[in-house]
Amino acid sequence: MGRKGVCCCCAALRPRYKRLVDNIFPEDPKDGLVKADMEKLTFYAVSAPEKLDRIGAYLAERLSRDVVRHRYGYVLIAMEALDQLLMACHSQSIKPFVESFLHMVAKLLESGEPKLQVLGTNSFVKFANIEEDTPSYHRRYDFFVSRFSAMCHSCDHDPEIQTEIRIAGIRGIQGVVRKTVNDELRATIWEPQHMDKIVPSLLFNMQKIEDIDSRIGPPSSPTGGEKEENPAVLAENCFRELLGRATYGNMNNAVRPVFAHLDHHRLWDPNEFAVSCFKIIMYSIQAQYSHHVIQEILGHLDVRKRDSPRVRAGIIQVLLEAVAIAAKGSVGPTVLEVFNTLLKHLRISVDFELGDRRSSAGSATFNTSSKESDERIVQNAIIQTIGFFGSNLPDYQRSEIMMFIMGKVPVFGITSQSLDTSHLGDLGTRRIQIMLLRSLLMVTSGYKATAITNALPAPFLDPLLSPSLMEDSELRQLVLEILHNLIDRHDNRAKLRGIRIIPDVSDLKIKRDKISRQDVSFMKKHGQQLYRHIYLGCKEEDNFQKNFELLFTSLALTTIELANEEVVIDLIRLAIALQDIAIINEDNLPVFNRCGVMALVAAYLNFLSQMIAVPAFCQHVSKVIETRSLEAPYFLPETIFKDKCNLPKSLEKHEKNLFFLTNKIAESLGGSGYSVERLSVPYVPQVTDEDRLSRRKSIVDTVSIQVDILPGNNTEDKIDNTEEITFEALKKAIDNNGLEEQEKEKRRLVIEKFQKAPFEEIAAQCETKANLLHDRLAQILELTIRPPPSPSGTMTITAGHTHYQSVPVYEMKFPDLCVY
Repeated sequence: MGRKGVCCCCAALRPRYKRLVDNIFPEDPKDGLVKADMEKLTFYAVSAPEKLDRIGAYLAERLSRDVVRHRYGYVLIAMEALDQLLMACHSQSIKPFVESFLHMVAKLLESGEPKLQVLGTNSFVKFANIEEDTPSYHRRYDFFVSRFSAMCHSCDHDPEIQTEIRIAGIRGIQGVVRKTVNDELRATIWEPQHMDKIVPSLLFNMQKIEDIDSRIGPPSSPTGGEKEENPAVLAENCFRELLGRATYGNMNNAVRPVFAHLDHHRLWDPNEFAVSCFKIIMYSIQAQYSHHVIQEILGHLDVRKRDSPRVRAGIIQVLLEAVAIAAKGSVGPTVLEVFNTLLKHLRISVDFELGDRRSSAGSATFNTSSKESDERIVQNAIIQTIGFFGSNLPDYQRSEIMMFIMGKVPVFGITSQSLDTSHLGDLGTRRIQIMLLRSLLMVTSGYKATAITNALPAPFLDPLLSPSLMEDSELRQLVLEILHNLIDRHDNRAKLRGIRIIPDVSDLKIKRDKISRQDVSFMKKHGQQLYRHIYLGCKEEDNFQKNFELLFTSLALTTIELANEEVVIDLIRLAIALQDIAIINEDNLPVFNRCGVMALVAAYLNFLSQMIAVPAFCQHVSKVIETRSLEAPYFLPETIFKDKCNLPKSLEKHEKNLFFLTNKIAESLGGSGYSVERLSVPYVPQVTDEDRLSRRKSIVDTVSIQVDILPGNNTEDKIDNTEEITFEALKKAIDNNGLEEQEKEKRRLVIEKFQKAPFEEIAAQCETKANLLHDRLAQILELTIRPPPSPSGTMTITAGHTHYQSVPVYEMKFPDLCVY
């Protein structure tokens, strides 16, 4: 009798490979594999590789029989023999042997015995590390993906066994990934049906990480013991490896299951684990594929747009973290898509907030206030994401984003590209304006343009300074802060924070460069817009201390960055005009506002006088400030902006020594070579088309137009001269005695204005009058004007009491007006 009770005659008749296989099994499985016979079997397999498939089939048959009979000792010996044969043979004939091997591994994984499952996993991992000479075109690993994924979710009642099985499942998935990625048919593992099992299994184990923040950066290198014993660490490393092997075509398949897992387990609120996952993703994938992940997050945000505010805020926070990593790398074509999607969700959030407020009108419930605060969380998260993304873009892209966001702000006369806020009402439009301007403020933070024309192009400056953005105190503050970000190219704003009388400006160590030619050109073209915005901003009744502080900073930064001698004169004219606002008080401003304007003028002229360093000018400013500190301290910022300031009842009885006088300033600057002729011309803000179209018609501004046809010989076609009755005409008709004096004074002022006023101011007013005249002429087109019988016919146009020169009808040229 031979080994295992087989007679010698029968053993001699068996094939040699079976005899060699039988000889490796001892009588007692505790003795382990018979090494001498294993060496013979290995030599035989290497010498006759065509027998490998038969050897594998016979080993598989024995292993299956031993598994059924629970003879686990012989199972271990069979798997050890398979592993050694697999490591020793690398010929093409190994393909059939591999099929038998995988069949035996599957048998072990299907068993309910944890030890056999771990044994099968270890054998599969060894097989996965073998590089085959030729690819396998028919082998699939669907069963192994499913089985290893199920092992990752093991819920065995014994914690040690549970951990052991989960680790085996993770290592098995890692083996499948390595084997298929190195295979020519590696695309099969990236199919959605496989990724939907692999990724959630890894994430399920990664949730067990006790300290999430310790592994949110680039891949770490844990110790061998920690890697083997902690399923969370092993799952994270496997997840990183999987993402690192992803390519352009299969990146989305690897990322989408992450969203499904986070949705299913409600991990967006709180979102610490979600943030950790996407940080791992962004650090693990190749940099050029970052925009794929961002697109997927944006798409998921669109899908979950009807969810609770906290869920949307959690997704946006994840987007912020992803953008923070990808902003300095390759973001690809998603730059505008990111901003467009975020702005759309900003509008949706405001719509939800106002909808909840309208639905609960009259009943202030806790739930409603909670929803509103949650929507504010969403809006703040969107603004932070926009600002962080924009501030990390290159300058050329940032300028485009600034234009893009400004184009979305709903302002007067620009509605083609702005966000649709028609259904939100005035409150919703204001909320959108504030949110977009806050986003723009963050985008412009740190922006340093070489030329101011690059930072403030006309298509950006015009809507930014729109009068519709001056109706609210907070809007004006945001506009001024945006201007500060763009004008301040030497980081001087922090030194100017807070409105005050600066004793010595040199202590601030102001940084400045020589004014460039481009900046001079910009101020000639757009300076009046800046002056006008500051001037009108000072006249608003809802100004607070912060508004005056920002206005002071605007004047100071304009002086530092953009002021040559001509601009200095314009700024002084503007300051005197602001002082006149407080003195004359045509707008009936409160006493606090008037004192605030006076304090603003004092602080700015003190700063300006020291910046241009004209001693006589500095002396006059210092003298006025000193007088105010003694007689009217509420005209100084240190007093008026205190929490408790005693305001005067009236400002009508103050002496001239409390005011900055134009003649004194002109005298002091003239001696230093400044051209002071224009100081005698009061500053008048430029009137824009928006003002002309939006303001109500005033009867004082009504232009009376009289059209006469002088036919010469034909008296039948004569039209009697008629004058339109206006309030001004009636007023002058009552007071005939002073009519001549008024006409003389009017002529003198017109002549003086054309001699001394700046060209820009004259051109602006002429353009306004021309527009009014054009509108009036368009109104009388219903009057039929017949051609005169002879070329001598003339037309006379009268505006008020001013008669324009009569010209032949056929020589008259009116834009867009045809005279027949």
